[in-house]
Amino acid sequence: MLIKILVSDPLSQQGIDILLNERKLKVDVKTKLPPEELKRIIKNYDGLIVRSETKVTKDIIKHADKLKAIGRAGIGLDNIDVKEASKKGIIVMNSPMGNTISTAEHAFSLLLSLSRNIPQADASLKSNKWERKKFMGVEIYGKILGIIGLGRIGTEVAKRAMSFKMKVLAYDPFLSQERAKSLGIELVDLDTLFKKADYISIHTPLTEDTKYIINEKAISKMKKGIRIINCARGGIVDEKALLAAIESGKVAGAALDVYEKEPPLGGDILKCDKVITTPHLGASTEEAQLNVAVDIANSMKDVLINNCIRNAVNVPSVDPEILKTLKPYLDLIERIGLMQAQLVEGYLKTVKVTYVGEMVNQNLDCITLSLIKGLLSPVLEEKVNYVNAMVIARERGIRIIERKRESIEDFANLISVEVETNKMKNLIMGTLYTNKDARIIKINKYYVEIVPKGHMLVIYNKDVSGIVGHIGTLLGDAKINIA
Repeated sequence: MLIKILVSDPLSQQGIDILLNERKLKVDVKTKLPPEELKRIIKNYDGLIVRSETKVTKDIIKHADKLKAIGRAGIGLDNIDVKEASKKGIIVMNSPMGNTISTAEHAFSLLLSLSRNIPQADASLKSNKWERKKFMGVEIYGKILGIIGLGRIGTEVAKRAMSFKMKVLAYDPFLSQERAKSLGIELVDLDTLFKKADYISIHTPLTEDTKYIINEKAISKMKKGIRIINCARGGIVDEKALLAAIESGKVAGAALDVYEKEPPLGGDILKCDKVITTPHLGASTEEAQLNVAVDIANSMKDVLINNCIRNAVNVPSVDPEILKTLKPYLDLIERIGLMQAQLVEGYLKTVKVTYVGEMVNQNLDCITLSLIKGLLSPVLEEKVNYVNAMVIARERGIRIIERKRESIEDFANLISVEVETNKMKNLIMGTLYTNKDARIIKINKYYVEIVPKGHMLVIYNKDVSGIVGHIGTLLGDAKINIA
């Protein structure tokens, strides 16, 4: 029986040909499907390949009875309900490397266009006007570029900026000082970046922490005449605050490739002469589209024919039978990583993970990967998967130390994770009850018993009377129930 794959968004022909050349695969290319039609036919397919247009919602996944894998030709996963896919055992893959250069080049093109008013001058001349004085620009030589998010794309933008003799500052809580120094970049906190930068370019995913990171308060800390570029995700910049700051003269101009609402047709942002706009073109080069199409086609072929997982964001690359045994540990340690990411302050330097007990006889590589994925995901949500987590950690100068001890303590199996930053150390220990129920059992010197799920409030306080009652009252007044 043939394995069926649906390609529901436009994909470069080279990627489709990779699939068509496999005898075991049947490929249907059906683009611009209405959601109801996709919901009706998805039950017939083993694999689904999308770009950004198809919305793979919870409702779609609910009807995907045969679906084994979803492939996103690109980095972003905003249009895929990864959590729901994971619940149903569907592998979600992306192609995180294919459009790095394309997006970096587009961001730098916007920076140059913003400096010299190139789109506005072009439009003026083509309307038969000769307005040289009106479009007086500025040089970028010697200026300070602040980069928010120094992953692969941010790093490529920095390299281009330095070749133009700009000084580069960067804010990235998951990059070590040593790694930044090796790149010739000064690592600073966010407030310092806001105060010193002449230009700000954004290269971080949209998360709860990064939503509206450029807002009225942030802009008030910036230099008068700041210029802002966003080729990352809409919603990172508060567009209303940006327009108000441009009108007041605080912001000299902005260049946007992404928007809070896409397409932003009829929006105020398109009416502002000091905002350069492009229709989400960051990955729109022939080379990038070819790269992501080939990457995702090969990944889909490998997972459906050879049971080999590559670039998965929700499952490590291990044998399915072994995965069943390790799954509870993977979930536990990823949650420890997520907790550590939120509890520590400063730039990450070292991560020490110690495995104790019966589990040391297992192959623990994928468990450590799961820890690093959890640790990095809050800031690098869209880019971190089980394939690239360790590479990203190394690129950021984070030292990973793994230890094993067979000696049994109070628990048959125990995982200890200590994270060191330039400001502090933080220890979290966890275990499994009955080999399946995750528990956090120690935070630094305090023994606890916590089920790591849902929303948690972690508080340090002096051991004096009335604290618990006071906190309970505060939460009660805010209509927050204590489970």
